Amino acid sequence: MNRAVVIALPGNEARANRLAHAMQAERIGLVYRRFPDGESFLRIDADLADRDAVLVATLDRPDPKIPRLLFAADLARDLGARRVVLVAPYLPYMRQDHRFDPGEALTSVSFAKRISATFDGLVTVDPHLHRYPTLDAVYTIPSEVVAAAPALAEWITATVDRPLVVGPDEESGQWVRAVAEARGLPWRVMSKQRFGDHDVRIEAPDLDGLDGHHPVLVDDILSSGATLADAARVLAEAGLPIPACAVVHGLFGERARDTLAAAGIETVVCTDSVDAQEARIDLAERIAPAVRTLLDAGG
Repeated sequence: MNRAVVIALPGNEARANRLAHAMQAERIGLVYRRFPDGESFLRIDADLADRDAVLVATLDRPDPKIPRLLFAADLARDLGARRVVLVAPYLPYMRQDHRFDPGEALTSVSFAKRISATFDGLVTVDPHLHRYPTLDAVYTIPSEVVAAAPALAEWITATVDRPLVVGPDEESGQWVRAVAEARGLPWRVMSKQRFGDHDVRIEAPDLDGLDGHHPVLVDDILSSGATLADAARVLAEAGLPIPACAVVHGLFGERARDTLAAAGIETVVCTDSVDAQEARIDLAERIAPAVRTLLDAGG
């Protein structure tokens, strides 16, 4: 019998269905509701004895989601699950990895402690690492990181004629290079200079020999959309067409779509790591092997 069962946290049902299909694993339900006082009620109507429970919960806008995630993990273990693994395509609380001013909370460490104490393993997609070289530097449980670059590259080559992969700043360089090299595409990274808190200038890269190419801006996270919009304007001023945008995690802040539209950007896609109308790139087939690797390594 396949020991793995896939359980969706609220809002992750379609994502969990795709993963269960890719894993050829059983998909079981989680009953979740709130009591009138706002507290959570959870129930799993399945025998989890000696099974591996794979909880699927992408964690963008995480604070309301965290209590029910921890409760669900405890419930699965209470019902006899052999191991409880978290699949969080978007992993939050990675930005505060340094105490910039006295008294600030290192939330990346605090969150990692809670997750490491609750789960036996973690699978995520392209975590936003800054000062941490790997997840192992902050998480104490086994983890698998899924790279979205091949999936982005597949979409770009299937959709864009003569693409040029462009990073809007130096931080995007690792994703830009991985996407471009996955399909042998030309690539460039723009430079960003900061002259003050609100004075940031993006400069076009060397574009010699790239006439006739269509730029595709690639980054790991789209939040406000401001960086991509500024980059699109700079590329247009350099004589290139308005770019498409392909990002890993489409967080889309309140006015992000308006900001992109004001820059003339019409085509924006992201992976399904976060729920968004632009989430057209399915990662289930890439996440499934990572989950299997993690489970097989545990015996």
